[in-house]
Amino acid sequence: MNRYAPVLRALGMITMLFALTLLAPLILSYVVDDGAQAVYDEVFALTLLCGCFLWYRYRKVQRELNVRDGFLMVVLVWTVLPAFAALPFMLQLGVSHTDAYFEAMSGLTTTGATVLAGLDELPMSINLWRHLLVWIGAMGLIVLAIAILPLLGIGGRQMFKAETPGPMKDAKLTPRIASTAKGLWIVYVGVTLLCIVGYRWAGMSWFDAFCHAFSTMGLGGFSTHDASYGYFDSPAIEAVAIVFMLIAGMNFGTLFLAVSRGSLRPYLHDPEARWFLVVCVVSVIGIAVFLRVNDIYPGMGEALRHAAFNVVSIATTTGYASVDYAQWPLFAPLWMLFLCSFATSAGSTGGGIKMARALLLYKQVYREILRAMHPRAIHSVRIGGQVAPSGILFAVLAFGFMYMVSLVSLTLLLLFTGLDVMTAFTAIVASVNNTGPGLGEVGPSTTFAVLNDFQTWVCIFAMLLGRLEIFTLLVVLTPAFWRR
Repeated sequence: MNRYAPVLRALGMITMLFALTLLAPLILSYVVDDGAQAVYDEVFALTLLCGCFLWYRYRKVQRELNVRDGFLMVVLVWTVLPAFAALPFMLQLGVSHTDAYFEAMSGLTTTGATVLAGLDELPMSINLWRHLLVWIGAMGLIVLAIAILPLLGIGGRQMFKAETPGPMKDAKLTPRIASTAKGLWIVYVGVTLLCIVGYRWAGMSWFDAFCHAFSTMGLGGFSTHDASYGYFDSPAIEAVAIVFMLIAGMNFGTLFLAVSRGSLRPYLHDPEARWFLVVCVVSVIGIAVFLRVNDIYPGMGEALRHAAFNVVSIATTTGYASVDYAQWPLFAPLWMLFLCSFATSAGSTGGGIKMARALLLYKQVYREILRAMHPRAIHSVRIGGQVAPSGILFAVLAFGFMYMVSLVSLTLLLLFTGLDVMTAFTAIVASVNNTGPGLGEVGPSTTFAVLNDFQTWVCIFAMLLGRLEIFTLLVVLTPAFWRR
């Protein structure tokens, strides 16, 4: 057990930190008297005591986390914390452990899929808790821990590398990892506050503005209403959402540099940002024309409005819906789900394989085509003006292979349980890409409550696999990881 003592000590500290986030819904519950006060008291006390026990038990351990510890730490955080986060749903709403854990995992992984109905009538504190989970999970609790607890001696760099998304995890924005994490969180909080103000200006209530700003910046897609953004039916609110979803879909490191330098120049040198915006704009226009040609909407303006919001929402893996786009001709929703597989940038709060990997895969394929025509020519793969090291290319190719294997394997597993092809495939795509709604029985107008317990756990595993970018989880599941 001494081998894992530093991991358990760090997990105790992060669990205590997570307990503090329960104070927000607890205080709100007392203020509005929504009947959930006793539940939050119990969950807060239990979470805090469990964290204190782990920390106290291993408090004298001073060894830093090594690479192996960093992977285990990340997996433990993303599997243990949802168990505590699920308790308010179980105790207050009376849902099963499986459904409660699914809801909590969906929030922390910023997937945004839900098993709950009657969102408009939920206690305000429960809705706040759901959205707060998305906001916390988006930037990563581990990054938060590194930012405000830099003296823990728990190997900050290893945890940060295991936690941050994208293929180039060694890039630093500031010389110290704690300063990097702090800078990212300061920018994240600042943009979230702007999003809240934007929603309030567009007509939302303050409570809706706070909740939807949390899920917008986290690209999580949770809403306080069953009809999602269709409840508001407001072009102004949808426009605010589009702007901030696009911001959240791009690299927060680039945003950090832009803010710190007071210039948009970093975006001009970010190849992901350019391609992300081009793909989104072209897709919006293309889907709008497609909808108009098929007479789904009477005018081009209305087609463009609904195409813009829903395409950006799914492409950024947010998962909001202003209409039931599952009723559109099949090409449109399938193209949107295809976009969610790769459109967002590395270092964003989105899911999928990320635009950087997609660009590297495309360039590698193009290089192989050139090699076939000119075997003796030397071709290098460049991204952002720099030659991609062979190690990065091999890692991206391996990731792409495992990504496809994961989609196929988990889809077949759901098909084995009796689901239809459309529901099974899109449920897995939406879960692995942390997007939220799929199609078929798990479309934007329904919930994942239609799944049985086994199917729900498959989707939970898929969400975790996608959030930890496959290899972080698979490394811990290999027998070699546990050998001394």
